[in-house]
Amino acid sequence: MIQHQLIEACKNHDRRAQLKLYNQYCQGMHYVALRFLKDPYEAEDAMQEAFIKAFAKLQQFTGEVTFGAWLKRIVINKCIDKLKAKKLELVAINEQVLSTAEEDDNWQVEDGIGMEEIKKSMEKLPEKYKYPLMLFLMEGYDHEEISEILNISPVASRTLVHRGKKKLQEELKTIKNGTGY
Repeated sequence: MIQHQLIEACKNHDRRAQLKLYNQYCQGMHYVALRFLKDPYEAEDAMQEAFIKAFAKLQQFTGEVTFGAWLKRIVINKCIDKLKAKKLELVAINEQVLSTAEEDDNWQVEDGIGMEEIKKSMEKLPEKYKYPLMLFLMEGYDHEEISEILNISPVASRTLVHRGKKKLQEELKTIKNGTGY
């Protein structure tokens, strides 16, 4: 069954089709949730809740984006809801100060620094930088999408990502110079 037919069957509440669609996406969506929540049980819980919501709202899926991208956004929103419920709210930022930030598209890390070191360093960042930076660097969202997901302005997204990159670079320099973990 091709993807379009599978989704149509799911819209008609075909349980077998729903299970098939779930099986196609559950592992990838669990990894997405795990990047945000860190606890495998919480990540699985968020992923399950996201699938329930997705199947309940499947009539709203128009096919403008892939099903995976649509579902990923639901998973990320569910993770952020869980983080907010745990009182890990993002810090409100004065937007007048934010408008002075500039985008640095030529951001790179030094040779010899691996993905695991970047992820560990990103974990050390303050919450207000960590989540926008994860959405930007790891999930590939643009500032408009990040602003919708985190309920902040695009200007705030740009600033948080910019400042997060700078903090991450500082953290990675300490690792490179041998003063990190």
